[in-house]
Amino acid sequence: MRARSGQLMLILVFAVLGLMVTAQFRTEQRLAEVLPYRRVEELAAALKTAESERDLLRQEVGLLRSQLADTLASESAMWMALDDELRKLRIMAGVEEVTGPGVLVVMEDSTRPSTWSEDPNAYLIHDDDVLKVVNELRASGAEAISINGQRLTSLSEIRCTGPTISINGTRVAPPLTILAIGDPHTLETGLRMRGGVADQLGLWGIEVRIKREDVLVIPAFAGALTWQYARVVGGAKQ
Repeated sequence: MRARSGQLMLILVFAVLGLMVTAQFRTEQRLAEVLPYRRVEELAAALKTAESERDLLRQEVGLLRSQLADTLASESAMWMALDDELRKLRIMAGVEEVTGPGVLVVMEDSTRPSTWSEDPNAYLIHDDDVLKVVNELRASGAEAISINGQRLTSLSEIRCTGPTISINGTRVAPPLTILAIGDPHTLETGLRMRGGVADQLGLWGIEVRIKREDVLVIPAFAGALTWQYARVVGGAKQ
């Protein structure tokens, strides 16, 4: 009896061990089958997240490129505007050679003989005569003026120096050739108006010939424009 009981116990033990081994094997088999699928799902989720981040970065790069293009275009337009403004200022200052339509004016001393009661100097061109012509041209819209090749600027002087006239520190003598760029019709009309400068000078026989030109070339001021005392209000002191 004891031998049989021992055999039964052994059988039960081995049976339990067999069940445990079988259960463990099946558990491991299920885990082996499930884990790869979980790993694939995790990788798929990570891939989807990475793709989303990539798409966002592409959008950001596209936006930055667009902003860069707009900035470059804006800066280019700004520099072009500044360059255009600088050129206009250089033209106004007289330091840029310019071309355009306008009038050519030639002034010559009078050839009319004076009488004993008249001042012979009245038949000669003086600085105030030239100033009258220049002022009339400017009033008629002249954008650039030169006299015998001397470009007029805001610092140019027109004054008598004996028998000659000084312009930009250079002596010139009649005949004086004045070039003025602007609307030819308006410039000529301003000089020829009744009782105007041409009529006044003509009373003394001083000849003023006016010719419209489609193309004139006026040289730049050859000297240096310097300001010793004038300063921009609120600007840095030197």
